[in-house]
Amino acid sequence: MAKKKQKEKTEEQMMAVEGALSKTEQFIENNRNMLSAIVAVIILLVLGYFAYHRYYLAPKEKEATSQVFVAERYFEQDSLQLALNGDGQYPGFVEIADEYGMTKTGNLAHYYAGVSYLKLGEYEKAIDYLGDFKGDGNIVEVWAIGKTGDAYMELGDMQKALDYYLKAANEIKNDFSSPHFLMKAGQTHELLGNKKEALDIYKRIQQEYPKSKESQNIERYIARVEG
Repeated sequence: MAKKKQKEKTEEQMMAVEGALSKTEQFIENNRNMLSAIVAVIILLVLGYFAYHRYYLAPKEKEATSQVFVAERYFEQDSLQLALNGDGQYPGFVEIADEYGMTKTGNLAHYYAGVSYLKLGEYEKAIDYLGDFKGDGNIVEVWAIGKTGDAYMELGDMQKALDYYLKAANEIKNDFSSPHFLMKAGQTHELLGNKKEALDIYKRIQQEYPKSKESQNIERYIARVEG
């Protein structure tokens, strides 16, 4: 009896599967043209993506790389106006960022332009260019965030500077950039009169980054806030 019931159950399941398959086949048959069009569009999109990268983006990347080295040399020499605007023969970071912004080199030019404007005291422009830089979670993105905080600090917006310092400190935790921006965050808290928050950050540097440069003198900061 049990075997008979099991057999009937199995047959019912098979019939249900066959029914579902029949419905699927019928749907495909009824919508063959629409499904073919969808497949064709997907294929075209994939081919277009690879064609864009191979025949447009890759040559642009190569072109940008061949142009940027002079601007980078000027940047290293602190000839920031030449680094930004070029020397008449080679373009600067601004032109490279505008012309090749979709490439990795053009993207990095946004960062260099932002840092250059920060050093020149043009803080609004620095914020704009640093904000356009896309770091994809690498360490340069951390510095772009932190330097945006520096620009806001120079503009007198301490709360916004604090937000960027904390974001930079927590974006990619390490013994170099994290304590560096935590220290800036702690000092900003002090300027804002937030002694408890400043103390918490200084103790965090002491506990989480004991080998960092900032940790060497952190007891002095802790004592000052507690006093």
